[in-house]
Amino acid sequence: MISFSALFLSVILLQLSSGGVGPLDALSGIALDFSTAQIGMLGSAHFLGFFIGCWWAPRLMGSVGHSRAFAAFTATGAIGLMAHFLIIDPKAWAIMRVASGMCVAGCYTVIEAWLHAKLTNETRGRAMGIYRVVDMGASLAAQLVISVLEPASYISYNLLAIVCCAAILPLTLTKSQQPETPDTPRLRPMLAVRRSPLAAAGVIVAALSSASFRMVGPVYGKEVGLVTDQIAWFLAAFVLGGAIAQYPVGWLADKFDRRWVLIWLSGAAILSCGATVLAGGGSTAIVMLNAGIFGLTSFPIFSVASAHANDFATSEERVELSAALMFYFAIGAIAAPLFASNLIEWYGPGALFTMIAVGHAVLIIFGLSRMRVRSSGGNRTRYVYAPRTSFTIGKLMGRQRERQNEDPDAEGTAPEQK
Repeated sequence: MISFSALFLSVILLQLSSGGVGPLDALSGIALDFSTAQIGMLGSAHFLGFFIGCWWAPRLMGSVGHSRAFAAFTATGAIGLMAHFLIIDPKAWAIMRVASGMCVAGCYTVIEAWLHAKLTNETRGRAMGIYRVVDMGASLAAQLVISVLEPASYISYNLLAIVCCAAILPLTLTKSQQPETPDTPRLRPMLAVRRSPLAAAGVIVAALSSASFRMVGPVYGKEVGLVTDQIAWFLAAFVLGGAIAQYPVGWLADKFDRRWVLIWLSGAAILSCGATVLAGGGSTAIVMLNAGIFGLTSFPIFSVASAHANDFATSEERVELSAALMFYFAIGAIAAPLFASNLIEWYGPGALFTMIAVGHAVLIIFGLSRMRVRSSGGNRTRYVYAPRTSFTIGKLMGRQRERQNEDPDAEGTAPEQK
């Protein structure tokens, strides 16, 4: 386990830098008089870069190796951060955010490919558990970073760039031998639709919720009267709620029909959206609580949808299925911040959660219609928390699902479907 510490330290540093730039950009845009639509454009640009990085990273690893590819993507992210105050312009900042998105996707692709190559059946359970905790904990800490960084300040962006550069050191200085380059997964978006149209719709709605909240949430916070410190906790409450939800939702998804779990989660998300709109401008504690409940109800939808899609896939399809689901998540995440920011500009801050609620309502209707078409999947797989990190995450998740299905005594194995 000690041999993986360099990878996990790189994840922490990467999350602190890349996870902090989204809310910092939103608050800086407000301070610099960017329009709400322009701030949303920055969030969409980030996910455009994320999609490019997901597609390009495996090919770059094949050309130059893991360590050099990681260094190249990290340098790209650091350049994007440091260049912010060379040009104060929303369109220029959008190009810089494309660079930060490429950095995130590329670096996670390298890390997960390295993990995939080094893990054994004996170390897989513990290593993946630590990886999830490290990734989620660093994501939570990244939302709090903006409470100590001054918006629209060169120093703030320079500090994030330093942290991003520091992420190079653990991975490039490790004495562990660089693994062989894995095969590049083919991107077959229609595979997800053929296996489960509901799962494809579910990950799009998950992107609608997560991307719009995390990228445009600071604008909502400012509009309802939160100060910078409170906005940091507002965003952190969402991540914390999502982390808390993983175990109970996983238990429900393994015990009951996953389509009903998706439907009830979406119903609860609609209620939390309504409560958040009604509480806007009211008690700060209630606003924070609603953000946590919103994270609890919306954050696990991606993982439940992924598990449902895997119920209909063969072992050979799991890696490409994961890449296809990530493709739909990226498409939804590119569109959501820009659309949400325009709605806020036209109709006020409550429009953000109204849009998200409408998306979940559509998912409920579609889920109920799909239940009339076919029964639940017969080859039930284990619910696994699936980070939205790279197209190669399917390699890690796929082997874990297969091992748990083959070994009924493995930790967290799903009960047989009756």
